[in-house]
Formats: sequence, C-alpha cells, structure tokens
Amino acid sequence: MVIVGKNHFKIITFAGMTAEEKYMMRCLQLAENGLGNVAPNPMVGAVIVHDGKIIGEGYHREYGGPHAEVNAIEDVLKNHSEEILAESSLFVNLEPCSHHGKTPPCCDLILLKKIKKIFIAMKDPFAQVNGEGIRKLTNAGLDVVTGICEKEAQELNRRFIHFHVQKRPYVILKYAQSLDGFISPKNPTPENRWITNSFSKKLVHKWRSEEPAIMVGTKTAILDNPELTVREWPGKDPLRIVIDRTLKLPEHLHLLNGKVKTLIINEKKNHIDGLREWHQLNFNEAVLPQLMSFMHDRNIQSVIVEGGLQLLQKFIDAGIWEEARILTGDKWLGSGIQAPKIEGEIFFQTTIVKDRLVVLRK
Repeated sequence: MVIVGKNHFKIITFAGMTAEEKYMMRCLQLAENGLGNVAPNPMVGAVIVHDGKIIGEGYHREYGGPHAEVNAIEDVLKNHSEEILAESSLFVNLEPCSHHGKTPPCCDLILLKKIKKIFIAMKDPFAQVNGEGIRKLTNAGLDVVTGICEKEAQELNRRFIHFHVQKRPYVILKYAQSLDGFISPKNPTPENRWITNSFSKKLVHKWRSEEPAIMVGTKTAILDNPELTVREWPGKDPLRIVIDRTLKLPEHLHLLNGKVKTLIINEKKNHIDGLREWHQLNFNEAVLPQLMSFMHDRNIQSVIVEGGLQLLQKFIDAGIWEEARILTGDKWLGSGIQAPKIEGEIFFQTTIVKDRLVVLRK
C-alpha cells in the first residue's frame, strides 16, 4: 500500500513497517485531510484498533470542530459497543489535548471511555499541552506508547511546530523563473508575464488553499495586479498581505477590491474597512521581524511569499524562510528581472509537463 498525502512531496510505503507503524501512518494520512482547514490547530488523525482490525477512524476536519479522537470514537460507536471500545487501542499522531479550548479536552473523553492503551507519535509543542496530556493519561493508569513514526508526524505538522517553537509563521517562498533565470520579462504584459504552464498555475492555486496567508510586495501588486485567490482550485482564499509602505497602491487593484480579507502593511495608519485592514509598522527599523511578530500574535501559522524580487530577497537575506518552491518554465526570456539568489537543500524535485519544480529547505 502507498500513502500519497496532499501535503507531502514524498511517497511513503508501508513496506517493512510494523503493525503499529502502519496504523500510525494511517493516522497521518487521515490527518492530512485537514490541511487548509484546521490552522492554527495541528492536523491530527486517529485510528482505533480491536483484535488487529481498524474499527474506527477520524480526523480534525475544521478549526473549532471536534478533534480527531472524538470523531474516531464516534465512528466506533456507530457499529460497536462501549465494551469493545474499551478493549481497543487508540492511535493518534499528536498528543491528545488536556486543556479546554474551543472543544473539551480529548484526554477526558479517552478516560471516560476507559480505553486502556494509546499510541502517540509525538508530543504537542503547544504550551498549554506540551506533555501534560501524556502525563494525565499515564497517571490514570493507561498504557501509553510514544514515538511511533515521530519523524513523519513532525514533517506533517512542521508549520504548527515551527510556529510554536520559533514564535513566527512558517515561511514558504514561491516563484517561477525562465530557463535562463529570469522571473519576469523586461517589459511585462498580461500576455508575456506567464512563464509556466496551466498545470503549474493550478498547482500554485492548490498551494494557496493550503496556507492561511499569502504575501506580495508593492511592485508586484502594481505590475502584475494579482488576485491571490484560489480561483482554479477548491478551497478557502488565504489572507492577502501586501507591503505598501507609503500607501501608493491605486484603489483599482484586485488586492484592494474588498472581496477577500486583505492586510495592507504600511507606515502611516491603522484602519479597518470591511475586509481590508491597514496595519502600521516602523519602516525605519527592520520590517520583517516586526511583521513576523505581528503575524504570530494574529495566529497566522504559515505564509506563502509570492514576490517580487525585492521582497523575496529580503526574506532570503534575513534567513526568514523554511521552504522555497521554485518553478522553472520551458521558456527563454533573454533579459528581464533576475531570479532571487538562494541556497538550500533540495528536498524534492519533479516535472509538470515541461515545467520543473524544485523544493528547497533551508
């Protein structure tokens, strides 16, 4: 069997895994279904096993909704008794919560249902949990096993972990370049500014649906007039963020149309008008650390930075990035705006018809 998750770039197989690892990988597969819908919560899947057979599954579907453990337990009780549930083992890719948030603690439900054994992939780095759930279950006499597929679990929730450990969003840089290394023609027009093919464009819209925010700079907003929405993929539009230091962006731009939540970062004012919000920062000091701190305070777990060159290079030079997705189209431009200068470790690469995708990690 092969797991191909929508968030993972790599294919994972079940070959050579123990039964416990297979059940945990199923949790991860289920968890990925929450991508784009559960942030700033983590993606969590749960599997309940009785006598070597999965009898219930669930995952966290949307922010504010029931957690994975709740959905898996409800799934079991559709066809099985409370006694069967109590005799079963619960697998979950993240430590069950022990605090009251938007929903009651999952630990309390596990104890109420008298489930005796639980397998957990990794500890929750969120300050209000951070091992307390594991301690609560262990102290109540449950057989708790941790560390099953821990690396895979950390990879899945890398945005969530980074946000809570580093206290800033997980930053994904994205840009397209020509075969000769230009991200834009010398004189861009609506006709010649597309470097990659239509399949790559759909992929980019898919990526947008998976992150809570997307960002561009002033020049990109003016020259490209992007919408930064998910028109070509089902899902939620991300929060649009644009840097407009002196508030020179003209009102006719798509980014200022008021149809999607939009944050305008500037040095002049704080103001809210419908779905548009202007937030003031001090541009006489380093802006990116201020912006990252503000986004952390707003619970914005991750952001895609789509350009332009100046903004991308500022993130790169400041070392404020975790992942770069670089699409190279099947075109030669000869001249224009050169691509950013970036160094990283190749995590994944593939072709999309004649385009090439390379994913770097810092």
